[in-house]
Parts: sequence; C-alpha cells; structure tokens
Amino acid sequence: MNATSVERGTALRGFALTAALLSGLMLAGCQTSGPAGEFNNIDKAQGSSENISSLSAVIQRNPQDPEGYNVRGSAYGRGGQYQAALKDFNQAIQLNPNFYQAYSNRALIQRFLGNQEAALADYNRSIQINGNYDAAYIGRGNLYRKAGRTQDAFNDFQKAIQLDTTDARAYHNRGLIYQSQGQHKFAIEDFSTAISLAPDAAEPYNGRGLSYLATGDEDNAFSDFNMAIKLDGQNAEAWANQALIYERRGDKAKAAKAYREAVRLNPSYQPAKDGLARVS
Repeated sequence: MNATSVERGTALRGFALTAALLSGLMLAGCQTSGPAGEFNNIDKAQGSSENISSLSAVIQRNPQDPEGYNVRGSAYGRGGQYQAALKDFNQAIQLNPNFYQAYSNRALIQRFLGNQEAALADYNRSIQINGNYDAAYIGRGNLYRKAGRTQDAFNDFQKAIQLDTTDARAYHNRGLIYQSQGQHKFAIEDFSTAISLAPDAAEPYNGRGLSYLATGDEDNAFSDFNMAIKLDGQNAEAWANQALIYERRGDKAKAAKAYREAVRLNPSYQPAKDGLARVS
C-alpha cells in the first residue's frame, strides 16, 4: 500500500510486550492510504489512456449526458488525474444537480486534493439527495476518521453496513475503529468480513493480523501478515509486522531482512527503522 498519510491508533491495549515492541506495533497498525488505498480494488486499466479516449468519444456523441462525465471522471480518478476528474464531476453536476453519485465521487477527489471542507459538503449533499447511498457514508466516514471524529466515522460505517453494503471498506474501517478501542474480537470479525468481500486486498489481512497478535494468537497473526505481503509486496507495514513476529520468535536474521524491506519501501517508517536497530 503506497501510504500517503499515517494515522496512529491505540490498537494494542493490554498487549503484554516490552515497551519498545509495543510502541513499534502500535505505530504499525491502523494505517490508511490516499488514492492508492481508495482505488485498491478497482482495475487500473479503467484509467488508461485508451479507456479515456473511448469515454471521450462517448461524451462527444452525447455531450449533454451527465453519466458520461461521471464515468470518465471516475476513470481519470483511477489514473491519478485528479484535476481532470474534478472538471468532469463538475460538469456532471452542472448537467444534473441531483446526481448524488457524482457528488460523492467529487468529494473523493476533493479529499485527495486536500479540500476537506469541500469534500464534506459534497458527501453531505450526496446523502441529502439519497439517504441510502452507502458509498457516500463510507467516504464521509473516512473523512471523519482522519479528522479524529471517531464516533461520527463509526456511525457512518455502521449506517453503510445497515444498508447491506457489499463495499469491504465499511467493514475494514469499522474494524480499525474497534481495533483502536481495544475491541479486537469485533475488529477481527469486521476484518474477516472485509476479506470475504475483497479477498485480494492486503489491508484487512494486515489489520486482522494486528488484532490476532493483540489477543495472543501469534500463528494466525503471522499467517495474515504473510498473506498481506503476498497480495501487496509494497506494503511496508505488513513487512514490519512480519518482522516483529520473527523478532518475537528470536529469528533475528529473518527479522532484519523483513525490517530492511519495510525501510526500503518506506524509509520514513519509524517502526521498521526502530525494529531494524533492535535486531541488527
């Protein structure tokens, strides 16, 4: 996961480790990303130049159809072209002021661009138009969680789940909140549901591994960290967490190797740097 922001939780209350290991593992948990994480389960080919060209051709044939702009804006977003995406969502909303999906999509782009107030306004508008739109609750919940409004975030993820969402993010993010509160049984259940909905996503495995470790289930934790690495070899947190298991088992050579990989992937990731110093 190419993390663009680091969020620290208190995921491991009551977990009997040395102070140094506890500090490192707490920092290794509850991380989220920017665009890469949001689009984790979306085919990046949908944002390719070839696909953009075909979508542009559709818009040229029917320039008054707001759906065309919404679809192309989503493709631009997947491809990291955020200003182009913003322009398309603006056009979609101009053509249809009640296009709740476009408001939610534009909110996501505003988040990535750092325009948090504009993002919140768009999520609110999307929900105002359609109070049953799960994606808007999930997006707004992420916005709240990153702003430290944990209860508001929990309420939004809960609402999406009550709407029978099939979006793994609702369960994953609610699991992160449970984890931060030390409610690891509930966290493990949510991460497991997220995995069932998005089996190719590394983050729920990494999150569940931390909660397994917090409850003393080292074997399942190790298995989850390994799976997270298998699914996303660029996940520095998962490498650091795998290294911690090796360290706890006294295998300093393998621990050092995994910590080095975590540092290589993210040179500023302090838990990996601290871990490497301990085992070197």
